[in-house]
Amino acid sequence: MSDLTTTQSAGSETPSRSAAAAHHPAPKEAVRMNKTRKGRRRSIGAVFVAPYAVFMLAFGVMPALYAIYLSVTDVDGGFTPTANFSKVIDDFRFFSAARHVAFFLGIWLAALLVLVVFLAIVVHAIRARWLSASARLFFYLPGALAGASSVMLWLFVLDPVASPAGPLLRAMGMDSFTNVIQPSHLPLIFAIIAFWTGAGGWIIVMYGALNNISTEIMEAARIDGANPVQVAIHIQLPLLRKWIAYMAVLSLAAGTQLFVEPSLLSQASNAVVPNDYSLNQLAYQYAFDLNDFNGSAAISVLLLIVALVLSAVFVTKGGLFETEDV
Repeated sequence: MSDLTTTQSAGSETPSRSAAAAHHPAPKEAVRMNKTRKGRRRSIGAVFVAPYAVFMLAFGVMPALYAIYLSVTDVDGGFTPTANFSKVIDDFRFFSAARHVAFFLGIWLAALLVLVVFLAIVVHAIRARWLSASARLFFYLPGALAGASSVMLWLFVLDPVASPAGPLLRAMGMDSFTNVIQPSHLPLIFAIIAFWTGAGGWIIVMYGALNNISTEIMEAARIDGANPVQVAIHIQLPLLRKWIAYMAVLSLAAGTQLFVEPSLLSQASNAVVPNDYSLNQLAYQYAFDLNDFNGSAAISVLLLIVALVLSAVFVTKGGLFETEDV
């Protein structure tokens, strides 16, 4: 009887063990399956990345390498590593244009890093009904305008005679379009135009990042007595660090390319705004007015170096490529 019971027990355990083995493959098999899954994910990722990589090489890396080549050679192709850089730096217009771009970038990046993050946190906190998926499209509408179209709209806004903000402009002592677009006002004007164009899209990006913060973390902070300001400072801002760095890098890359806005204002103001206001405009002058593509390339390379250095600072401080979970 005892033997029968033992036999039945062993028989009853055998199917369960077989089922467990079916659900839990051997370690070697599990490793092989895991590698197969990772290989498939890499293959799918490569398919999606390939078109971007091709265009980046064709219209990003190759032109940059060609610009570097032009910047260290002369018209005849001779190697002159510093001559073109010395020439453009000694140009009396260079530091003036660099100062204009620096002032514009300082105002614009400060506005993005402070106002966009603040507005995203406020919008996330109130959770209004008008923030439905379809309604968020309105955040993107200003950014849907091309740069030239945006500036044409702002030409109307900046004219005290026709602008809805005309009374405010006249109260500030600016009663004509020429008074509004004085060179000393331009960094702020360009920063306002850029903010109006791009801030809505970044608010949506930050809003999505805030939605990805664990609700358990937020609830635990509230249970511990944290008020909304403390939650924003000690939880939301640290968890938005990578997204803020991402915004700063892309905005910096776009801001150093300031060209369309001052060019159109220069034409509209009959040269009240100079046609060499920004470094990109100065590079254009070198290339197409002076037929000096080597000098133009030198300005482009200097811009590239500054943008890369500042981007590296944002990436490092923001931990953009850190992979550990927070």
